[in-house]
Amino acid sequence: MGQSLLAALFGDPFAVMNTIGLIAFALVGSSKAIREEFDLLGITIVGLAMAFAGGATRDILVTRVPLALQSPIEIGLGLLGVGLAIALSVVLTAPDTHPITLVADAIGLAAFTTTGAIVATEASVSVFGVVVIATINAVGGGVFADILLDRAPFILFDDFYASCAVLGGSAYFIAAVAGVSGTTAAGICAGVTVVTRLAAVTYDWSLPTIQGLGLVEQ
Repeated sequence: MGQSLLAALFGDPFAVMNTIGLIAFALVGSSKAIREEFDLLGITIVGLAMAFAGGATRDILVTRVPLALQSPIEIGLGLLGVGLAIALSVVLTAPDTHPITLVADAIGLAAFTTTGAIVATEASVSVFGVVVIATINAVGGGVFADILLDRAPFILFDDFYASCAVLGGSAYFIAAVAGVSGTTAAGICAGVTVVTRLAAVTYDWSLPTIQGLGLVEQ
């Protein structure tokens, strides 16, 4: 039983990245809900929504049953992330903005960009499809969580976030076309995504607005 569980979690690049992404994004989503003073049920719902919404959308796009509905292990990993967020809220003053959460968010973004790229490639979609599905997998949960938190999805107007997933998904496709192994392509994708995201947080990167470019009056 123990060996089969380990094999299910860590037997291939998809399983590894999916495990990391579920825990990291459930932690991040729950931390946001804790900041908004949601009750325990609300915290759990937002955390699980951020962990699973992107992957469920990915699976629907490639016409397969979402993994969250197939395996209790998936839900368990999400609940682990929720529990970690609650634990952090006990020992940290502002867990949603703490470096631990920011790094977890970057890692989750990289992990889900990679799982999306892997699934899209296996589904034999175009390069555009690989990048789109990788990006949706990476940011879809955050968008859904923001809607539950009653605010506009921040990827539409703030920060250099979804762009990191676009770069990571593109890197995966290029690596795959170059003939590298699936494990190496996954590592490249995750590396590009997490490095660009952490750089964006460190140096406050953002995409320009029309007003910022001076094309219209502010």
